[in-house]
Amino acid sequence: MKTKFINGVSSLPSMSLGLLVNENVLEVQPDIVNDCKDIIRPDEPDHQTKRKAYLWCKEFLHGAWTCIDEDDFQISVIRGGLSNKLFLCALPEKQPSIGDEPRNVLLRLYGEILQMSCNKRDSRQSNTENHFQGADAMVLESVMFAILAERELGPKLYGIFPQGRLEQFVPSRKLSTDELSVPGIFDEIAEKITRFHGMRMPFNKEPKWLFGTMEKYMDQVLQLTFTREHHLRNFSRLLSYNLPQEMDSLKCLLESTPSPVVFCHNDLQEGNILLLNGRENTDRQRLMLIDFEYSSYNYRGFDIGNFFCEWTYDYTYDKFPFFITSSSTEVETLWFGAVFLLRVQDDFTTSQTFFPSVICELNALLFRFALASHFFWGLWSVIQAKISTIEFGYMEYAMARFDAYFELKKKLRV
Repeated sequence: MKTKFINGVSSLPSMSLGLLVNENVLEVQPDIVNDCKDIIRPDEPDHQTKRKAYLWCKEFLHGAWTCIDEDDFQISVIRGGLSNKLFLCALPEKQPSIGDEPRNVLLRLYGEILQMSCNKRDSRQSNTENHFQGADAMVLESVMFAILAERELGPKLYGIFPQGRLEQFVPSRKLSTDELSVPGIFDEIAEKITRFHGMRMPFNKEPKWLFGTMEKYMDQVLQLTFTREHHLRNFSRLLSYNLPQEMDSLKCLLESTPSPVVFCHNDLQEGNILLLNGRENTDRQRLMLIDFEYSSYNYRGFDIGNFFCEWTYDYTYDKFPFFITSSSTEVETLWFGAVFLLRVQDDFTTSQTFFPSVICELNALLFRFALASHFFWGLWSVIQAKISTIEFGYMEYAMARFDAYFELKKKLRV
C-alpha cells in the first residue's frame, strides 16, 4: 500500500521476505530491534542474480538486448522493495539501438508475500487447496498485469517467467496528496478508475477478496506477540477493542450497503498514481495507475471510500513516524466524493443537483466503506510493525487508522 518510488517504479515497502506462507500459516520473525537506518542494502545484485537477469533480458527482449555481452550488461538494485526484489536493467550507452527496443527495463523478482496478498480465492477452502494458492496467486497476478498492460492501464509487460517478470521502466513521479483534488488531475483519476471498474477480468466475480483477506490478516494479528514496550502498549489497546467482533459487525454493515461489484484497484491512493515525465502540462493521459497486487472484484464503494481516506494521510513527512494527518474536512471530502461518484458511476444519479436523498445515499456509501478502508489497512499495518525493516511508524499508522475507524463509526452511529 504505502509505496516508495524510484523514477516512477513502485514497490510495497511493508511486506518483508521474512513473512513466509506455509499452508496458509504465516511464520514471522522476532521483533526487529535494529535501527532501520543501520540497515545497508547493496547497490549491486549478487553474481547469480546478475547472471539470471542477463539471460532473461537476452531471451525475452529484442533488438540490442540479444547481442550485448554479459560484461556490458548493466543492472542495479532499486531500493525500497521488500515485497518484491526490484532491479533496473539497462543497455550500455555505447550500445546503439537496433529497433524500438526499450533501453531500460524493470526486473521484478517475486517475494514470498505474493502468496498471501494476491490470493483471490475463498478463504474457506481446504488446506489441500490452500497449499497451491501461492503459485495460483502469482499466475493470477501475472495474468492481471498482462491484461492491464495490453489495455494501456499499466506499465508494458516485456517478459514473464516463474521467478518474476520484465516490465516497462516508467520515468515519472507519484502524485502528492494535495494534487488529488486538483480539478484536471481529479477528472483524469475519475476517468481511469471508471475504465478500471468497467473491465471484465477472468477472475472470480464474487466480492470475496475484502473480508477473505481481512480474515487472514486477523488470524495473524491474533497470533502476534510484541516485546518492545511501545508496541506492546499499543497492541494491547487494539486487542481490547475485540477486533474479530468489530470485523463481523463491519461485514454485516457493508452487506446491507448497496454497491455494485466491479473490478477494483483496492489500493487507490496518491502513491499508486504516477504523473508521467514530459506530460505534466498536458490536459489528459498524463497519469498511470500502478501496483495491482490487491486488485480483484470487490464492492465499488471500497475503492471510493479508500480513495478519500487517503486524502487525510501524507507519507512524505521526513521525520518519525514518516506520515502526518492532513486537515481535509468531512464537508470537503463529501463534496468531492459526490463529484467523483457522478463521474465514475452513471447509475448513482443523473442530476448535478444533490438532493437530500442523494446526499444520504452518498454518506452511507462513502463513509461506510471508509470504515472498511481504515479497518483493512489498520490490520495490515499491525503485521508490518512486526515484520518490516522499513523506516516507517507502522504501529503508529495502525493506531491512526483504528482511531479514525472508531471516530467515524461514532459519527455514523453504526
